[in-house]
Amino acid sequence: MRYPAQHKKQTRQRIVRAAARGFRSRGTEGATIGTLMRDLRLTHGGFYRHFDSKEELLIEALGESLKEFSLKMLSAIEHVPPGSELKALINAYLDIQHSDDVAGGCPFAALATEIARRPPKTRAAFFRTPKNHIAEAAKFMPGATEEERERKTQVLFSGMAGTLNVARLIVDEQQRRQFLEDAKEFYFKAVRL
Repeated sequence: MRYPAQHKKQTRQRIVRAAARGFRSRGTEGATIGTLMRDLRLTHGGFYRHFDSKEELLIEALGESLKEFSLKMLSAIEHVPPGSELKALINAYLDIQHSDDVAGGCPFAALATEIARRPPKTRAAFFRTPKNHIAEAAKFMPGATEEERERKTQVLFSGMAGTLNVARLIVDEQQRRQFLEDAKEFYFKAVRL
């Protein structure tokens, strides 16, 4: 039985969304095609009707996960007074809920160390993906030029991704909360908020 083209497109999108969460929560090696497809109640062989390789899925899933995460970050600044947007972004990024939600959180914090070991094409796509999101957040960064604001924003989010990774290692919740609060204060001062 042949399915309509729309069904194939919807199935592909289901696979991408599930992979976006799966790669972040289990890593690029832990999230196998077999497990992913089984979780979606699809066949392993059916995967290849949608993607040529796991790398192709990974690249698409990275884009999807960044899009999902960016929407969360943008919602954090929707209702803040003008001039408070960057502080709200830092607060949202270094929030304990974000620390606890690896599968729904920042793909850079979850996957950067693994992506560094992937083929150059995958690494390039991973690095290219956030350009628009960095530019959006850079609007709120102090700086003389757009280029300076974007560079500073890229460094800020890179640092916060590392901070989030370290926070996730801390077993004691009170210590983890304190570490995140200390980090927020550090970043507020670093960008002069």
